[in-house]
Amino acid sequence: MSRLECIKNGFDNQDYSQRQITTLLAKTKIDHSWSFSEKTRKDTAYITHGYHRYPAKFIPQIVSRLAEKYTREGDLVVDPFGGCGTTLVESKVMGRPSIAVDINPVAVLITKAKITPIGPCKIEKEFTALQKRLGTYNENTKVKAPEHERIDYWFRAEEKRKLAFIFTEISEIEDRDSRDFFFCGFSNILKNCSIWLQKSNKPTRDFEKEPSEPVKTFLKQIKMMLRGNTRLFELLSEKGYLKVSSKVVCADARTIPVKDNSVSLIVTSPPYVTSYEYADLHQLTALWLEYTKDLSDFRKRFIGTSSHSKKDLELNSSIAENIRKELIEKDKKTAEEVSTYFSEMNQVFIEMKRMLRKGGKTCIVIGNTSLKGIEILNAEVFVEQLQNLGLKIADIIKREIPSKNLPSVRDEKTGKFARITDKNKIYAYPTEYILIMEK
Repeated sequence: MSRLECIKNGFDNQDYSQRQITTLLAKTKIDHSWSFSEKTRKDTAYITHGYHRYPAKFIPQIVSRLAEKYTREGDLVVDPFGGCGTTLVESKVMGRPSIAVDINPVAVLITKAKITPIGPCKIEKEFTALQKRLGTYNENTKVKAPEHERIDYWFRAEEKRKLAFIFTEISEIEDRDSRDFFFCGFSNILKNCSIWLQKSNKPTRDFEKEPSEPVKTFLKQIKMMLRGNTRLFELLSEKGYLKVSSKVVCADARTIPVKDNSVSLIVTSPPYVTSYEYADLHQLTALWLEYTKDLSDFRKRFIGTSSHSKKDLELNSSIAENIRKELIEKDKKTAEEVSTYFSEMNQVFIEMKRMLRKGGKTCIVIGNTSLKGIEILNAEVFVEQLQNLGLKIADIIKREIPSKNLPSVRDEKTGKFARITDKNKIYAYPTEYILIMEK
């Protein structure tokens, strides 16, 4: 069954069997127009999109193209896995009110900063005052540095002391939006100022690394963000969209604060089965901003983690059941993690269906991967789960990933992120799907 034949038959008029779904996705050809390979870093990081590094960040052009095709001005857009706010920023500049949730407080902080246009004069004034205070720092300045073994694990004493000074001065800012803006900038410099191996997303110490000087690095970061904020403020002002609602909440994707049948479009890129790794990647900010004191507890908040209850798992997919059976023969713990992940994703899809109005679309950006040598067919499972919940296939797009801030290789045996030089490496996300389902 070719993609063209499926389109001629009408995706939205029929259900597909397990075999048909697998065949359909396997035969879906890459649509190069969705790769946006011609877009430069400047294009994908325009306005506030470049505020903060983020793993698995999808590019804004995906969101804007989907919103242009499936919504009109004023339609409500939702992202159940808000991440760093790409969906919300693009929705706002297109005049679409939007809501996102994310269980990760680091993601919520970044998103708040990116979607909140602050009057350029106001934030410049705050920055001038902050810069002046930071300029008073010297070796005799009294600083209350955090006492946490994990912070000491990543930061040398000198950088830790200066970062503590910056943190304290930001904390004194009364205006919440301005404070979030500066904390977002603070968050993004932590890796540079630590001994975290600079070119690695995987938590690895580099004892040869010379960390960046915190105050200088922070000021440079904020000046970049000020330019982005000004461009966002001016763009929204020109379009008359400054007052368009854009909200992010730190919450579970299975409990989204929107009314039934009210959402026109869902655009999201869910975490992969090893989503607890996101907790490790964001640990520096989580520790400094005291979102957690215990990393193991922090990991437990994320979807699919092995610490979640295994009772009453409803996979709602025969494809997922087959994957589970294959994994059990290889590794029972991994089988449990994958089963929990697919069960929890099914719960998220139930919530998506509740929110969507009739005719509304959900667009899920997801790639397939492998664990313990077993293919984890995320896209196929998601299509089957959504179809079993009553949604119909509207379109399936396959795109190349020319660049993505996520490790592109995993160890074939463990499934963990790996170095490019590792012998057991396998490429994890060379392509991905955009699954477009309709209620």
